[in-house]
Amino acid sequence: MKREIRITPSILNADLNNLDTEIAKIANVSDLIHLDVMDNLFVPNFTFDFESATSIIKNCPIDVDAHLMVAEVDSIAPMYAQAGCASVTIHAEATKEIANTLRSIRNEGARAGLAIKPNTAIEEYEQFSDLVDMFLIMTVEPGFGGQKFMANMMDKVRTTRSFIGDRPIWLQVDGGISLETIEMAMEAGADTFVAGSAVFKAQDPAAMVTSLRQLAMGVAN
Repeated sequence: MKREIRITPSILNADLNNLDTEIAKIANVSDLIHLDVMDNLFVPNFTFDFESATSIIKNCPIDVDAHLMVAEVDSIAPMYAQAGCASVTIHAEATKEIANTLRSIRNEGARAGLAIKPNTAIEEYEQFSDLVDMFLIMTVEPGFGGQKFMANMMDKVRTTRSFIGDRPIWLQVDGGISLETIEMAMEAGADTFVAGSAVFKAQDPAAMVTSLRQLAMGVAN
């Protein structure tokens, strides 16, 4: 089965003082914008509060894929769906009510995603497949951009692909995606790729998004 490829640039490494300009550079060639929300509790970094994130969501010219690396995510996640995100991803390690929170995201009209950190096994979360529109496998420890891609996470990607099968569930990888790693992730079964540093530190961010897509599509074909 031929997989559709999605490139979702993360603004974590963009110039946040000129965010509208930064997003405009890649909006025409990207599938979604990846919004990393960190609260300095679940991960040791802070990015956006809800008010700031809502402003980004409302002003973004393309759909937003929110990745919530926050505590108290069960109550927070539906708010991001209400704010207009096309996709809202929660961390399995942060939620107390996985099924209920995934349902709440969907009930607000967004796609529901479930993320797991590198040291978390994926197998116990297969049971939530019917409630999940996307699984996110972290290929770095969440918290900071620019980290090295963890190639040993590819077995986890393969396991996830095996139980997804042909169902229309996206399989996203986040962390260290670049021209050197995207083919490896694609071969393991991923179809949705978060790229931050590789895109926004490139001389031509739009050209980088296009190059990443072409590499992934070469594997897909």
